[in-house]
Amino acid sequence: MQARRAARELALILLSQLDKQIKEYTNEDFEEVVLKSVRTLTNNATEELSIVTSEFLEIKDYLETYEKNHPDNLERPIDAKNIPVKFDMTDVMQGRIDTILSAIEKTTSALEIAEIATLSSREDVKEYILKIAHRYKVNSEAVDDLIKKYAIGWEFERIFKIDKNILRIAITELLFIKDAPHKVVIDEALELAKKYSTDDSSSFINGILAKIVGMQNV
Repeated sequence: MQARRAARELALILLSQLDKQIKEYTNEDFEEVVLKSVRTLTNNATEELSIVTSEFLEIKDYLETYEKNHPDNLERPIDAKNIPVKFDMTDVMQGRIDTILSAIEKTTSALEIAEIATLSSREDVKEYILKIAHRYKVNSEAVDDLIKKYAIGWEFERIFKIDKNILRIAITELLFIKDAPHKVVIDEALELAKKYSTDDSSSFINGILAKIVGMQNV
């Protein structure tokens, strides 16, 4: 994961933890919220990995028990080693495979969180998180006014909070930081939407950001 991508993701987590009085927050407050968020993410990842381990152990125990109690092995001498047996219960194994796939997904998520947690301690990542937070804090009214202007047909208060925060980060980068190409900022915003929001959020966010970029080019 790239440093900037991690910074954007952590900035999204940061904004989601703040209340409406953002102008009262200092950089120290921002850092504290990020640190607490990373700790929470890490704890959640640890719990997920523990669940994954339990799920795999259950599957292993199930297969061992099935093999041991199979008629082919029950007929063998008590001290004889079990032999592999056919497994015809496809409905059961399909359920077990679903469990494995779920476990893999949880493991992947946990590894991603671990990477974000590691990157969060890098100075360049911390600096960019704070830059986004500070520039949004200073320009929050202007940023939110643009969302209201271009979210045609939507009441601002009814827009999903996660979508608003993704837009806030992207607009802040586009207009008040300006050190990343427009395409990169928009692509990263869409990736955050795919990861954290609804199926329709990407097109909604893309439409607003495209209008804002177009406004700059007029």
